[in-house]
Amino acid sequence: MLPPGKLPPGVAAYTDRVLSFYDWWVLGFSNRFIWQCPTRRLLAIYDEHASDNHLEIGVGSGFFLDRCRFPTAAPRLVLFDANRRCLDWAARRVARYHPTTLQGDVLQPIAAGPGFDSVGMNYVLHCLPGRMPGKAAAIRHAASLLNPGGVLFGATILSGGVPRGTMARRLMAHYNARGIFSNAADTLESLRAALGGCFREPRLTSVGCVAIFVGRKGPSEICP
Repeated sequence: MLPPGKLPPGVAAYTDRVLSFYDWWVLGFSNRFIWQCPTRRLLAIYDEHASDNHLEIGVGSGFFLDRCRFPTAAPRLVLFDANRRCLDWAARRVARYHPTTLQGDVLQPIAAGPGFDSVGMNYVLHCLPGRMPGKAAAIRHAASLLNPGGVLFGATILSGGVPRGTMARRLMAHYNARGIFSNAADTLESLRAALGGCFREPRLTSVGCVAIFVGRKGPSEICP
């Protein structure tokens, strides 16, 4: 496990204590009442796109992998995260799938073995440091691991180009001040541009202040 002091705040924040109430606070309360994007909307993209050859980048508590409907009972499942605690927590939760865990930084190239037919990157981008053009490296690295026809999907919380209520603005400002979020300059258009650097026709849907995205890799896509 990397020492917590060497992890960025958006990664180090996920301690065992935080993970113990993550589902209740983020997926139960915040998504519905603050970000205005019910968790069922996010689970639906897993049910639609998670394949039997799946890489999950930024595993959180493992909720979505535990709840989604994989097309087979024994998918190839690889978990990737910078935080060892998250990896261990999620791996225990989906132990029935015998997942492989990899610790690393999504802003650096990822060595994850053979290509994948789906990559999930849910609630990752708003925790990465910097502005969206720099975060686009995470999208490139994820896309580079897709087999032709494979799909990258996920969601991120935005500050611009989406409606934000009073509670959303206040909580987002609090998280940005603590370094847990780094999304003060993240907008729907900047996300569209970042996805467009890898996918010719990315699909973007905003629900509250959350953007749900899907990009499918064709044989001649820009990303390798």
